[in-house]
Amino acid sequence: MMNRIISKDSTPIAYQQSGKGPPLVLVHGTTADHTRWAPVLQPLEEHFTLYALDRRGRGESGDADAEHYSIEREFDDVAAVVDSIGEPAYLLGHSYGALCSLEAALRTRNLRKLVLYEPPIPTGIELYPSESVERIRAALAAGDRDGAVAIFMREIAQAPQRDLDVLRSAPAWQGRVAAAHTILREILSSDTYIFEPARFRQMTVPTLLLLGGDSPPFLQRATQAAQAALPNSRIAVMPGQQHVAMNTAPDLFVREVLRFLLVN
Repeated sequence: MMNRIISKDSTPIAYQQSGKGPPLVLVHGTTADHTRWAPVLQPLEEHFTLYALDRRGRGESGDADAEHYSIEREFDDVAAVVDSIGEPAYLLGHSYGALCSLEAALRTRNLRKLVLYEPPIPTGIELYPSESVERIRAALAAGDRDGAVAIFMREIAQAPQRDLDVLRSAPAWQGRVAAAHTILREILSSDTYIFEPARFRQMTVPTLLLLGGDSPPFLQRATQAAQAALPNSRIAVMPGQQHVAMNTAPDLFVREVLRFLLVN
């Protein structure tokens, strides 16, 4: 069942609610929708009431003024979902969704703990090679939405072929293809996002930063930058994993999340 809240700019943001327990908001990354959490949904539902949202522009969420997209509105969207819950919530974001969750944490006082899985924070390493961006643009122009998603995963997220095969075989791949039109705007927004560590000096929300042991250097460096900026944070490395451990090692992913969230 999908529910909706209205964000700051009047955009409806949809989320799937399931499970039982304290609230945990789930924020997916680029190309995905709420279905990307399917591999880890059941074990998390045993401990939490889950709010798995569709970020704007996909699924059942709206996309007000899409031609003038702004990443700041996504920060507001996540904060709006968190604030709509009647008690302090946990917040878990992946990739672009982790960046949105990090900034949302400055927009709400309703957080218990925060989990960020490889937010693409600019650190001086090229995040989005121009050649790859142009290949995505060309694929979209040709109507090859599936190809655009594959290029993003292979060349930008740097998913090895085995991880890409796992993603393609998952039911959530259809949602990724449906959201392919949002790839370029998110690339542009996160590439121009300015990370200012000083803004987070007073943020005391306990934060876990998940990192794949085999993730590419730009994501390792981004995670380290976040840890250095957040005064109450630590990094948990998932050995042998990269950017999609929810799919490639769901038990490991859930174990790290539960270990952090369920400890007082």
